[in-house]
Amino acid sequence: MFESLGNKLQDILDKLRHESKLTEAQVKAAMREIRMALLEADVNFSVAKDFVARVTEKAVGQEVMGSLNAGQMVVKIVNDELIETLGGQAKQPTLKNEGNIFFMVGLQGAGKTTSTGKLAQYYKSKGRRVLLVAADTQRPAARDQLKILGQQVGVPVLEVANGETPAETKRKLEAHLQSDYRDLIIVDTAGRLQIDEALMDQLADLKGALSPTETLLVVDAMTGQEALNVAETFESRIGLSGLIITKMDGDARGGAALSARFVTGKPIYFAGVSEKLSGLEPFYPDRVAGRILGMGDVLGLIERAQQADLQSMEIKKPGEFDLEDLLQQLRQIRKMGPLGDLMRMIPGMSRALPPEFNVDDKQVQRIDAMISSMTLKERRNPKIIDGKRRKRIATGSGTTVQDINRLLKMHEQMKDMMKMLQRMGMGGAGGKGGKMPRMPFGPGGMK
Repeated sequence: MFESLGNKLQDILDKLRHESKLTEAQVKAAMREIRMALLEADVNFSVAKDFVARVTEKAVGQEVMGSLNAGQMVVKIVNDELIETLGGQAKQPTLKNEGNIFFMVGLQGAGKTTSTGKLAQYYKSKGRRVLLVAADTQRPAARDQLKILGQQVGVPVLEVANGETPAETKRKLEAHLQSDYRDLIIVDTAGRLQIDEALMDQLADLKGALSPTETLLVVDAMTGQEALNVAETFESRIGLSGLIITKMDGDARGGAALSARFVTGKPIYFAGVSEKLSGLEPFYPDRVAGRILGMGDVLGLIERAQQADLQSMEIKKPGEFDLEDLLQQLRQIRKMGPLGDLMRMIPGMSRALPPEFNVDDKQVQRIDAMISSMTLKERRNPKIIDGKRRKRIATGSGTTVQDINRLLKMHEQMKDMMKMLQRMGMGGAGGKGGKMPRMPFGPGGMK
């Protein structure tokens, strides 16, 4: 989502590199460009103005410290202020041993019901006993959707009836908890296409009856500046404790996420990064800032590897790494998420890739099909794959001989990638790390 903004900021900061000292004129010229880049990314005007003022104050006249040059110092200052704008230290909802009630609010289409299901999945994996409450009396489809999500996650769903008063909902919830103890209740409330008095009154009454421990606003990153108006209204009328930003994996310009915390004063707890139930991640301001400035997110990459159980992957020495190993490890890596996202979490990779670079995960599925069409002997010893065998494999996998040729050529490059993952702590026993691989999924790769 932040790719365009990140590229612009990195281009601006690159102009200051190799300078031994920053002049006020240099800093102000760079800050004008940064302000424009932020505004073009749909960042709130007041947020952009304040951000630039803070960076300017800290950057003017700074001497080079140690081995850092002036450009690197500016990057550090911008990074620090970007982290502060996004919320500083990462924060999560407060959880007690029992009696936790999360009150989910937001407009229709923001992803509120889906985020409710994702939260249930997230906290169930942490050992919490979760109960979902389908309290959207405006849309029966939302209640049906939540029941389906509850079944998928494996948690019960308590449905609120049409016309049910907040007091009746509270009594129903208390009665349910008497027979089925739960330490975390997540309430999916009604939404509207736009804010109106009836919606606010309904939410205020229900919140007053349930006394939630957290009130979470779900904000759609794709709505830009309008998301901030929504957040401010919900904060003033209902009162919020935190935000969930959805569709962070989309092509939004990123301004809403950069502005939301600053404008509302509330922390961003979570970010929706995919449509899957597992596609909800804690929001780390420092990691997001690092990805915007091209510094990568190694910790996030390692966490995804651990979730996908890549610790169990055995990285063999280059000479021992065959196509059978490649097939198994590609399947493991795919569990971490879209390959394009993973690559941009590697420091420096977002700048190293050409603008037209794109990873189509269907290409990886084609690789799977090609290797699966080989015999075990061929996978173990790719050198025996002659022209006749290549034609047979192409026919069996629905590809072409040229695709098979590319796959065999890719084999060496994939060895390098496996070594890199091992060096970053994602592999098991075996050989030592190698240089950064040239990924085979971009222009000129598998079609």
